[in-house]
Amino acid sequence: MKNLPQGSYSSALETVRSLKEKFGSSWNAISPESAARMATQNRFRTGLDIAKYTASIMRKDMADYDADASQYTQSLGCWHGFVAQQKMIAVKKHNKTTDKKYLYLSGWMVAALRSEFGPLPDQSMHEKTAVASLIEEIYDFLRQADAIELNDLFRRLEAGEDVQDQIDNFETHIVPIIADIDAGFGNEEATYLLAKKMIQAGACAIQIENQVSDAKQCGHQDGKVTVPHEDFIAKLNAIRYAFLELGVEDGVIVARTDSEGAGLTQKLPVSQEPGDLASQYLDFVECEEVSLDQVSNNEVLLKREGKLVRPVRLVNGLYKFREGTNIDRVVLDCITSLQNGADLLWIETPTPHVGQIAHMVNRVREVVPNAKLVYNNSPSFNWTLNFRTQVYDAMVEAGEDVSGYDRANLMDAKYDGSELCNRADEKIRTFQMDGAREAGIFHHLITLPTYHTTALHMNDLAQGYFGEKGMLAYVEGVQRQEIRKGVSCVKHQRMAGSDLGDDHKTFFSGENALKAGGTKNTSNQFDAKTTEEVAVATV
Repeated sequence: MKNLPQGSYSSALETVRSLKEKFGSSWNAISPESAARMATQNRFRTGLDIAKYTASIMRKDMADYDADASQYTQSLGCWHGFVAQQKMIAVKKHNKTTDKKYLYLSGWMVAALRSEFGPLPDQSMHEKTAVASLIEEIYDFLRQADAIELNDLFRRLEAGEDVQDQIDNFETHIVPIIADIDAGFGNEEATYLLAKKMIQAGACAIQIENQVSDAKQCGHQDGKVTVPHEDFIAKLNAIRYAFLELGVEDGVIVARTDSEGAGLTQKLPVSQEPGDLASQYLDFVECEEVSLDQVSNNEVLLKREGKLVRPVRLVNGLYKFREGTNIDRVVLDCITSLQNGADLLWIETPTPHVGQIAHMVNRVREVVPNAKLVYNNSPSFNWTLNFRTQVYDAMVEAGEDVSGYDRANLMDAKYDGSELCNRADEKIRTFQMDGAREAGIFHHLITLPTYHTTALHMNDLAQGYFGEKGMLAYVEGVQRQEIRKGVSCVKHQRMAGSDLGDDHKTFFSGENALKAGGTKNTSNQFDAKTTEEVAVATV
């Protein structure tokens, strides 16, 4: 059967009925209703189906944002399929829709948590295939979330509840993934090959950065080395060709520039004519004027403004950029990327400052009016300190009294709840709205949230469980909270597919099916209703 659109149960039913007629008595045991139900619960057959579907979502969302900057999008980084699944289940539960909510796949977390080498820094040392494998894993878990929720709805329908409309208009947990390909893991052919694997796994948006592949560093660390524009454009082309080859015409390319914090280049490009991209790139390189008698054998020289100059070269062979050129390099990177096939920009910044981001984006928009950003709301920033400092400086500029605060010690807990800190927290709360409106930020993401939440929650549980609270630490801090908040995986057997499997066994074996969901299944203990639920049910 072809990939089925939402609300397709009836069409699937007719298809299977026709097939039964075609193949006759050998298909007697096949129930059209059961087959149609399974087809409805598995809408997406391949990763390419997912990539095409989610790419169209992103294109629509980008157009919505261009028309109204309040229509920005968001995501959280996930390092496992289960984490992504639970995120999207929670999004649907709390927001009643997955609209404008994506997933982010961080190369940092793949390196730190998914490599067969063990935990690694964010330096492109992990296996290339780990990235595509995680995309595939995430979509396996999201498809399972669809199947489990729809299976529950079909069970309710069989029990006599009127839930047909919910089945016909079911909203999938499948959402766009913005996937990190780092600096492309090699030359442009290597980038193309990996991009294909990522797209085949389901990625509709690929983010690539302008660092040297074999010298790649995390965007929030020192030692970053960028490549000339021609090299980066070749990789943008490689990704676009991969999308087109696989039929994902709406595929999205996110071009990231690390030039704000990068002071080095490995390569001096060859200028073909005055003012070309290579020439502009070379203009940023720090040079010193020399005469021929000052030059040693085998040194590299340039002619600049009629003078002979020597690029400043470090002992490791890398060349330095001139101090103060970083913002100009960012702007040129962004404009060049958008003019050569990129759809969205990513600017790594040293702090989350809306005004500073807007300054760069507005310069880009003078040339490309609809330029827009994917922005990293990074845990590498000390958000509390950054915004308390911003508010402190604004108060000083406005002539307000700041004598009660020590600017060098604004993280002190004694300031928590103060006027300054309340203002800072409000600026943090509205940062995404402000950035979308003032700085062209179409998509806000947090790269590593689930890395930090896992560490934090394990810290809290370990403290209590191995301390005086013992088992109460788990019950009070985890299970009781799951019950009270309606977290889906409190019934972990169901979340792992036990109920779904029971129903499948019934389809396949009829009354002979050996099912797990009987009276002795301890998960039934979680079916007990609270006093509030009983009161609602009796109204």
